[in-house]
Amino acid sequence: MTISKHIETQAIHAGRINDEQFGSLATPLYQTSTFIFDNAEQGARRFAGEEAGYIYSRLGNPTTRQLEMRVAAMEGMADGAATATGMGAVSAALLANLQCGDHIISSNAVYGCSYALISHMLKKFGIQATFVDMSKPELIEQAIQDNTKVIFCETPINPNLVVIDLTAIAQIAKKHQLLSIVDNTFLTPVLQQPAKFGIDLIVHSATKYLNGHGDVVAGIICGSEEMISHIKNTALKDIGATISPHDAWLILRGLKTLPIRMERHCSNAQKVAEFLEKHDEVRQVYYPGLASHSGHKFIGKQMSAAGGVIAFELEAKLNEGAFFINQLKLFSIAVSLGDAESLVQHPASMTHSPYSQEERLAAGISDSLIRISVGLENSDDIIADLKQSLAQLSKRKKIKAA
Repeated sequence: MTISKHIETQAIHAGRINDEQFGSLATPLYQTSTFIFDNAEQGARRFAGEEAGYIYSRLGNPTTRQLEMRVAAMEGMADGAATATGMGAVSAALLANLQCGDHIISSNAVYGCSYALISHMLKKFGIQATFVDMSKPELIEQAIQDNTKVIFCETPINPNLVVIDLTAIAQIAKKHQLLSIVDNTFLTPVLQQPAKFGIDLIVHSATKYLNGHGDVVAGIICGSEEMISHIKNTALKDIGATISPHDAWLILRGLKTLPIRMERHCSNAQKVAEFLEKHDEVRQVYYPGLASHSGHKFIGKQMSAAGGVIAFELEAKLNEGAFFINQLKLFSIAVSLGDAESLVQHPASMTHSPYSQEERLAAGISDSLIRISVGLENSDDIIADLKQSLAQLSKRKKIKAA
């Protein structure tokens, strides 16, 4: 039972299972593959679903269960399913709800592996997909077919930070009796709760902000008890993309500081975005916290803040963008986000390489786009690192032009 509606309290207490035997304050780590039955009859009852209890960690684990219930409470959902990776969450949510002959509509820009799954892998099993610009809800309506079953999107979108109207998505889904699935990785339930706007299922790469320390890969799906039970008993159980108890334990530890960390990520990112927007070597900055961004109008309505991820384009060619990245000292070149460290990567050649060049351009992912995850370091130090790298880029361009 949730003891508070406040997310700061939920992040520490929701879903807590008291250790009645020893009174441990920290969540116990049940690092076990299987569970002992009192007798053969009890084992049979549990397999038949006649008695509650744990059987095997692929099917459930007390440490994992606390994680599932905590994130579900934070998202305002009834239940959750933890997975081995973020893509495990996306795959399980889709595979449990699609079959041969079905059709899915996705936002035209999504994480590269989500795109590969939807456009390439599902196609092998007779599931068709249409990718549309979901910032224009009318295009979603136009893409609906008789066999459409799911609307899937991210908001803000990875990597170009386009913000999607979740109320519009939910209304279209309900009108046509479709399942709506939203990837909420970039904002976390601290900054955005899609369920409030009528979204059916929420997925996360828990690798990112939920864990926050760069030492876990994991995913979470949140939804109604019925939907989560269906996912657990089909795709997740039989394909087996379940989380390890140790990883669940690490994420539970990370969640306790998530609200505080998100405050710092957002405040740092806002300062960095404002610095970049004013710099002569930067052509365009994509960050909803800026008044110039098309998604700025959603702050205070759909999302409480803009998050810690920024994308921007340099006044430079592709090789010059690589030069800029290589000159950074504080930033680590890595393809993740949400860690304490500031990270930088080149989407076209890294996270979104599953797209062809034509597909990337159609999705608004240019070859010159750079994505940064603004960390928890002092904001002056982050900006100083960007400033010195941009200065070196400017100097290099002048030398080449001379």
